[in-house]
Amino acid sequence: MRRLALILIPYLWLIALFLIPFVIVIKISLSDVALARPPYFPQLDLTEGFTGIKAFFSELDFENFTFLTTDDLYWKAYLSSLKIAGISTILTLLIGYPIAYGMASARPEWRATLMMLVILPFWTSFLIRVYSWIGILSQGGLLNTFLLWLGVINEPLTILNTEIAVYIGIVYTYLPFMILPIYANLEKLDGSLLEAAEDLGCSRTSAFWLVTVPLSKSGIIAGCFLVFIPAIGEFVIPSLLGGSQTLMIGKVLYEEFFSNRDWPVASAVAVVLLVILIIPIILFQRNEQKNREASQ
Repeated sequence: MRRLALILIPYLWLIALFLIPFVIVIKISLSDVALARPPYFPQLDLTEGFTGIKAFFSELDFENFTFLTTDDLYWKAYLSSLKIAGISTILTLLIGYPIAYGMASARPEWRATLMMLVILPFWTSFLIRVYSWIGILSQGGLLNTFLLWLGVINEPLTILNTEIAVYIGIVYTYLPFMILPIYANLEKLDGSLLEAAEDLGCSRTSAFWLVTVPLSKSGIIAGCFLVFIPAIGEFVIPSLLGGSQTLMIGKVLYEEFFSNRDWPVASAVAVVLLVILIIPIILFQRNEQKNREASQ
C-alpha cells in the first residue's frame, strides 16, 4: 500500500494538471465557435453535474481540424516553427558543447563557479532578458553602435524583426539547457580512456571525435530535446524580436485565442502541435530508458 500510495501521487498530479485539461482542450477543438456567446459552444457547465459533463462531450465536430488543412497559414506556421527550432537547436549545440567541454576540463575547484555563471541568467526574469536584446539589436542599439565605432559597417544593420534576431534570442535563452546535460555527461567521462586512445596512436583531435563525442551522445541528445521541444512552440521571442514577418505556430495560437477569439480553432492548433511534440518526447524517453538500462 505504501508503494502504491507513493506511485499514485505523481499519477494523480499528471491526471489533474495535464490529462484532464488536455481532454478539455481536445473537446473545445471539436466544438463550434459561438460569435454571439463567446468563446465556444457547447460550454462545460459543472453546476449541472454529470448532465452538464455529458452535454459537453455529446457534440463532436471535426470541422476545425479540416479547416487547418484548407488554410496554408497553419501548415506554413508548423513548418516554419520546425525549421526555426531545428536550426536553433543546431546552433545551440555548436555553441554549448565547447562551453560544456571547457567546464568539464577545468580544475575541480573552478567547476562550481562556472556552473553558477551558466545558471546565473535564470535569476533574472525571462521577459527582461528578451527585452534586453531589443536594445542590443535595434538599429540604434549597442551592437550597431559598436560596429560603427570600429568602422566595420558604414550604416546600421537591420537585425531586429528578422529571423536572425529570433535565432539569437532562442540560442541565448535555451543555451543552459544544452550545456548542463552535456556537462553532466562529460564530467563523468573516464580520462584514462583518452589516455588509452592516445597510447594506441590517436591524436588529441582523433581521440576527441572517437571517444569523447560518442561517450557524450546521451547528453547531446538530452540537450537537443530540451532545446527543440520548447523552442518549437515559442511565442515571446518571435513576438518581441521577430516582428510580424516571423511566422511561428506559437504566434498563430496566440492570435487565434486572443485576437480572433476562435477558441475551437486555437485548440485544434494546440492539439496538432502537441501531437507533433509527442514524437521527440517519446524518443527522448526511450533514450533515457536505454541510458538507465546501460548504467545498471
